[in-house]
Amino acid sequence: MFEGHRDSSRSSEFEKESAQTRESSATAMPSNKYSAAIMEKSNNMTATAAVNGDTPPAEGLSENDSGVELTNENSPLTAAEPPSPFSPKQNGDAASPQDGNQCSRGSRKRSRKRREDEESTWDSDKSSGASQGLRQTPRPRTIFQAGLTSHAHGKPRRQSRKQEHGTSRCPGNPRAPAVGSGGVPETPRLELMEQDSKDSAQSTSTLSSSETKQEYSDNKGFGIGELVWGKIKGFSWWPGIVVTWRATGKRQASHGMRWLQWFGDGKFSEVSADKLDSLTAFPKFFSQASYTKLASYRRAVFQALEMASIRAEKTFPPCKSNSPEDQVKPMLDWANGGFLPKGEEGLKPTHSASEQGSRATLSFTVDPKQASYKVRSLCHFSYFYISCAFLPEQMVNEVLKNKRSIEEFCLSCGKTSATFHPLFEGGLCPTCKDVYLEMSYMYDDDGYQSYCTVCCGGREVLLCGNVNCCRCFCVDCLDILVDPGASDQARYLDPWRCYMCQPLLRYGVLKRRHDWSLKLQEFFANDNGQEFEKPKIYPAVPAEQRRPIRVLSLFDGIATGYLVLRDLGFKVGQYVASEVCEDSISVGVVRHEGKIKYVHDVRNITKKNIQEWGPFDLVIGGSPCNDLSIVNPARKGLYEGTGRLFFEFYRLLSEAKPKDGENRPFFWMFENVVAMAINDKRDISRFLECNPVMIDAIEVSAAHRARYFWGNLPGMNRPLCASGMDKLQLQDCLDHGRVAKFGKVRTITTRSNSIKQGKDQHFPVLMNGKEDILWCTELERIFGFPVHYTDVSNMGRGARQKLLGRSWSVPVIRHLFAPLKDYFACE
Repeated sequence: MFEGHRDSSRSSEFEKESAQTRESSATAMPSNKYSAAIMEKSNNMTATAAVNGDTPPAEGLSENDSGVELTNENSPLTAAEPPSPFSPKQNGDAASPQDGNQCSRGSRKRSRKRREDEESTWDSDKSSGASQGLRQTPRPRTIFQAGLTSHAHGKPRRQSRKQEHGTSRCPGNPRAPAVGSGGVPETPRLELMEQDSKDSAQSTSTLSSSETKQEYSDNKGFGIGELVWGKIKGFSWWPGIVVTWRATGKRQASHGMRWLQWFGDGKFSEVSADKLDSLTAFPKFFSQASYTKLASYRRAVFQALEMASIRAEKTFPPCKSNSPEDQVKPMLDWANGGFLPKGEEGLKPTHSASEQGSRATLSFTVDPKQASYKVRSLCHFSYFYISCAFLPEQMVNEVLKNKRSIEEFCLSCGKTSATFHPLFEGGLCPTCKDVYLEMSYMYDDDGYQSYCTVCCGGREVLLCGNVNCCRCFCVDCLDILVDPGASDQARYLDPWRCYMCQPLLRYGVLKRRHDWSLKLQEFFANDNGQEFEKPKIYPAVPAEQRRPIRVLSLFDGIATGYLVLRDLGFKVGQYVASEVCEDSISVGVVRHEGKIKYVHDVRNITKKNIQEWGPFDLVIGGSPCNDLSIVNPARKGLYEGTGRLFFEFYRLLSEAKPKDGENRPFFWMFENVVAMAINDKRDISRFLECNPVMIDAIEVSAAHRARYFWGNLPGMNRPLCASGMDKLQLQDCLDHGRVAKFGKVRTITTRSNSIKQGKDQHFPVLMNGKEDILWCTELERIFGFPVHYTDVSNMGRGARQKLLGRSWSVPVIRHLFAPLKDYFACE
């Protein structure tokens, strides 16, 4: 059976909680003649929604890349894995004006809301109006609409669950399907949120035909009623339907814009027509990772395909399996196959549908006369599908009362495990393992993990109060695995130390592994999506036969490879570097006195060039990670954008390898981020025919920097050990008279705010009693570069940080290159 990100208990809350999220964040709809109709219609609706995790906007992207203005009336909803249009942004601690009662400052420092809000019922939330802004950073812009939450803090989780089960008809509750008299399922309904009626509400407003014809007349297509994929800056592609502005209760769309109603929760956003595509582009925009992990995304996709199947009059044969995954699969196959036989024509709105779309928003009600048996049955079980069916509470009961081993179960969802959890005693099932591999090294703007250390999920997380710890734990894991109410107790401790920092004891069923550091390395090393032959091991070359090393460095950056080789004492016979950044080239030319041969764009290097410059003994490179990193919600993946540059590395590596009959040592190394989609990682491994090792520079430097390394360098997977020259603490990297506030710092990127640390975004240094940023010379020491290494060409601080943010950690590369001394000449 399909297994989602959380158990059924938590998944039902998973949908429930976003109801209040949107209530507190959406803009209030003007009081006009449409409001009454909206409110009346909403009273007949039951709420259902789910909120995704959040991801910060991609680096280097401007605010207006999507062609949409982020205002109080228009902001999308983000995702964790990819972001969805229905969830808080990465730094989702912005509180809306409706949040009247914030929690105490101590509480704000210790916890924050993540991909989902508290699951209090709407009534309790409305009546109390209480909200606790967990994990507050300096207040950013307050943006409202369609799920950008204010993080209302509801009642305790257990109480909320009781109220939740008391609601009349909860879509997220598999045990309470809607049934009419006689036990016959009611007409399938894809239900929207009750409180949506206040602002973006399911309006029943009307519009004259003459007005309808004038709307969206900019010749950009996408008329009212069309099913589309929509995209807003900083958020993932999400299915929706084009609606009239009258349905939103707001203003007319600007020229070139369209009002969309998102599937999944029925909220509205104004989106540029240039950021829309037909639903028929399903294979292009559908995200399997989001579908596996996010309940809101599954619901949205199901609703879109349901409406598409009705329009296309597509029927599906009855499924004998009781598995929701098996029953939904025909719809996904139909969509991935191009919606045949009618294709795009079959999805176009009929004349009547277009008129209806101009009069009102989606009701998401399926006419039983139109719907096939398959669609109706899907509607009936879809709410169960949105939730996981297995309760981790049952797993805890089995361990505590029936004395079963915790290693038999997945700590995240409670299912039978297939592998071990790297940090705690217990296991992870295959689905949760893939999630863990993708999310465990994903960090927020404040330097803390984006998701729970135990399950790599969580809608509300508590942040560790240890200034040198960047871990967080979700309230569900605390309340289920540790003790009911543990999260409430932790919320009021100042500081609260997480279970990675507390003494090595058992807390409920949660116990840290004594060898977790080794297990973590093993966990990433054993992620063998496919087994490959072990790389060829070359015998060491006798000292008198060793010759200078010849290197081809692709995406060279600031010549870290050359610097490390020279520091290790290698004689470098030839160092050919492909780099397009002029600032990076300036650093390499000046610091290495012209000894590096710079060549043009990697895409323009030919086989003839390789033959002229070669032969090469070492090929290294790390293609840009912008379109691979899951931190970037606008990423294009391995096969689009800069992600495709990996294949240039693969092409030139193939050209540089020794030909048959050449018996000489040949080594190579490819680097990229850990926080990439698991499928992209496995595709890279498949082309390079080896699995990567994960190395975090925190072991040999003062900053976190986890990276994957593929290659055939000798001993790549040996333990990382610091040397006497490595600066392991931030204080070791500072200039005289400056005091470090933290022992280690978060991953330093090209963004200036990556320098700030902790929940409260403090600068990491004290000077003369005041907080200060890290100076460029100090950043260079953290990365292991010589002082003033990037101080060339009158570059400013921002430009120098960008160069360093894209570079490799010198101690890590020294660790990887050191075994090559047995093969090549040294001074």
